[in-house]
Amino acid sequence: MEKTTIRLLPLDQDIETKAVLRKSALAHQALAEFKGVISSLPNEHILLQTLALREARESSAIENIISTFDEIYRSNFQNQQFASATAKEVHQYAKALIEGFDLVKSTGLLTNNTILQIQEVVEQNRAGFRKLPGTKLVNDQTGEVIFTPPQDYDTILNLMSNLESFINDDSMMDLDPLLKMAIIHYQFESIHPFYDGNGRTGRIINILYLVQKGLLSLPILYLSSYIITHKNDYYRLLQEIRVNDTWEAWLIFMLDGVEKTAQEGIRLIQALRFLMQEQKTQIRTFAPKIYSQDLINSLFKYPYTKIEYIQQDLGVSRNTAIRYLDDLVNAKILVKHKIGRENFYEHKKLFTLLSGQ
Repeated sequence: MEKTTIRLLPLDQDIETKAVLRKSALAHQALAEFKGVISSLPNEHILLQTLALREARESSAIENIISTFDEIYRSNFQNQQFASATAKEVHQYAKALIEGFDLVKSTGLLTNNTILQIQEVVEQNRAGFRKLPGTKLVNDQTGEVIFTPPQDYDTILNLMSNLESFINDDSMMDLDPLLKMAIIHYQFESIHPFYDGNGRTGRIINILYLVQKGLLSLPILYLSSYIITHKNDYYRLLQEIRVNDTWEAWLIFMLDGVEKTAQEGIRLIQALRFLMQEQKTQIRTFAPKIYSQDLINSLFKYPYTKIEYIQQDLGVSRNTAIRYLDDLVNAKILVKHKIGRENFYEHKKLFTLLSGQ
């Protein structure tokens, strides 16, 4: 069993090696370009829910909460309609991410209260920080205990208060914010302050910290996709810090994740922007009477849309919404599916882009 005393922040060593600084420059370049591409969208916020669900699916999959894109996009949190139990968990994560984003944007801070609220939405409980001993991190395959986080409430509270100060007070350590994000993530996951939801909450904190520092305008960087692809390295490098206090490989891993997911995000947003323009032309050509920017916005909010979504977004009657959807099917923009008693209208090209199929 590996036991580690978690030290208070800031670190007392120089972690900005030449290799780390070189990788940091590349990550910042990709992230700045990604932020610029997001701002080029005519209405960036229409994609927030859709793209947040993509990050939510990947982050949940790391915890073996597996759902398909089809299940996720046929579900709706507001109406509490879910295609599966796992799709509901993914939607809870996306809601937590967006609520955390709103809090950070309104206050400029990322506090323990925010973190507690995020975890509450992710797990749908109010258990708060751990008060009872017994939490251990084990190897999924062997059952071996690899790390025992702090067991008593006072220690957890002290470490989380220190982490809160480190997140919000830059005078504690003069450091590149991307490196600081990697340290915050290590510290949070090692404190493991909750009974459940630590991994997902920690990955939300990553994104919100980048929003807080002005490096992201929307919380849609898919770091979870990178982590699940390199899951073994992720856990191994976290453990190497606990055992050997070696930071360089972990920092480079996280910086590489930022760089690669920003590049992936750039490609996705550019493809979405192109698809928007293409479908504006299609609607103007094949269904000019129903064209409006509000309709375009609604179509790109839902890979699977429904009659009531069009009614709500456009403020039209049910019959008018049905006519709009039929026209879009005839224009080959949507594909109609009857699932159970409900009609779903699949925005096929949008779904394909988002699911990577």
